[in-house]
Amino acid sequence: MTVSTPPSTPPRHRPALLAVDDDTHVLRAVRRDLLSAYGDRYRVLCTTSPADGLRILDQLAERREEPALLLVDQRMPEMTGIEFFAESLNRFPSARRVLLTGYADTTAAIDAINQVKLHHYLVKPWEPPAERLYPVLDDQLAEWQSTYEPPYEGIRVIGHRFSPATHQLRDLLTRLLQPFRFVDVAADGSEHDGEVPAVELPDGRRLVRPTRAGLMDALGLRGELSRPHYDLVIVGGGPTGLAAAVYGASEGLSTLLLDAHVPGGQAGMSSRIENYLGFPAGVSGAELTRRAVAQARRFGAELLAPVGAVSLRRAGRAHLIGLSDGREIGAGSVLLATGLSYHRLAIDGCDRFEGAGIYYGSTNSEAALCAGQHVVIVGGANSAGQAALHFAKHAERVTMLVRATSLASRMSRYLVDEIDGTANIEVRVTTEVETVGGSAHLERITLRDNDSGATDEIAAESMFSFIGARPRTEWLAGAVRRDAGGYLLTGPALAGGLDESWDLPRAPMLLETSAPGVFAAGDVRADSVKRIASAVGEGALAVTQIHQYAAGV
Repeated sequence: MTVSTPPSTPPRHRPALLAVDDDTHVLRAVRRDLLSAYGDRYRVLCTTSPADGLRILDQLAERREEPALLLVDQRMPEMTGIEFFAESLNRFPSARRVLLTGYADTTAAIDAINQVKLHHYLVKPWEPPAERLYPVLDDQLAEWQSTYEPPYEGIRVIGHRFSPATHQLRDLLTRLLQPFRFVDVAADGSEHDGEVPAVELPDGRRLVRPTRAGLMDALGLRGELSRPHYDLVIVGGGPTGLAAAVYGASEGLSTLLLDAHVPGGQAGMSSRIENYLGFPAGVSGAELTRRAVAQARRFGAELLAPVGAVSLRRAGRAHLIGLSDGREIGAGSVLLATGLSYHRLAIDGCDRFEGAGIYYGSTNSEAALCAGQHVVIVGGANSAGQAALHFAKHAERVTMLVRATSLASRMSRYLVDEIDGTANIEVRVTTEVETVGGSAHLERITLRDNDSGATDEIAAESMFSFIGARPRTEWLAGAVRRDAGGYLLTGPALAGGLDESWDLPRAPMLLETSAPGVFAAGDVRADSVKRIASAVGEGALAVTQIHQYAAGV
């Protein structure tokens, strides 16, 4: 990786916060509170008239500026807050919409979540703002910032759309919730000097062919070890590992979380999770990860990525973990939460097109590039359904390939219903991919109907696979017991299968492996429930059992 450093350029303007309320006393309080907390980063615009509010939005559009958040009262004489949001939706669909309402209007506010894509509603009064207003607006503005592309500043990724190296950089930045602009050198029409892919940072540095670690270092996101030994080392940064990091650190354990890629796991790649408790409007996997990482760090947990574990051995009551960067760290207890990875398609040619039209899992970085195209989704579980619905908002059409006879066999009912109601999604059951073809990137796919044996060829430049899953446990061979599929055995599943390395007078706890003090939780554990909520629960339970182990129970 090479780095060049031209001078940086300052930001040109601040995004706007628009508040609309016909009550002048309420509006004065809103303006005061917004200026107090956000006046240094945002312009605060206020009006008592919804019509004036819409004119302000039109003026922002003319100046190519964007509001970050609309804070609007529900009961106003000219139009309701919900009607205002309906009018503003086409102007600025990415602005966060927060409704001010009284207790009598909460039903209307809940209905507005679907009607006008309302993000949140606040029941008046909101005093004290530090407890009832700012936490809500902080979350809304953080989510807006995660997708906001400043007009003249920010990170730029320059490369070829169908380059695997370029795809890895875009995928990494998306999962890190780092806003960026992608410049496709094949479609941009302008000259770009130097090697690609390259990443241009806001301070003027240009990184040529950066590694994941190099880019995260440049962004200040990689993390460092503060000590040689931790009370708890968590291997894997999906929902299980992040939950354990939050609970472990909050309960006083020196806690380190390792992830070979970036935190989030498979869940972090989900475009929209709609059945997770506490998020009535749904939440993206990346946003859920952002919140969990921030929460873990607030309690003092350390995160190190992209650094994986490559070995595990016991040293008395402690454990030594070999890292992918050559270092070794000690731990009082270890939680293995490495999750699962999607199966690679066992089809000739798929390896050649990986990152050049064939992808495993998906992130929002690909969706906008598929505008007006045909996208193929392989798989019939929830992750595939979520991806199909997300791509359907951008692509001309989406084809789902499902080996089962229907989606209902493995997919949640709410997703099945949404897919059935989406006109540009076609579901082909009992169908698999037989061959793929193309020159520099994927161009065509041959499908086989498993019932009739008939084949047909379709044109497609993008195929996303969500089939199968395998545990990432090869590095643990000989360290802990696994089943035939590589899943980690814990608790009762180890009955009668312990050897002399188990030197405690008790049986392993529910989440404890065949190595004392080494625990497993989440998808990597044999017979676990493969759901985000249960993964989070196992992460929390693991910390409880780790405390018991440390106490000599």
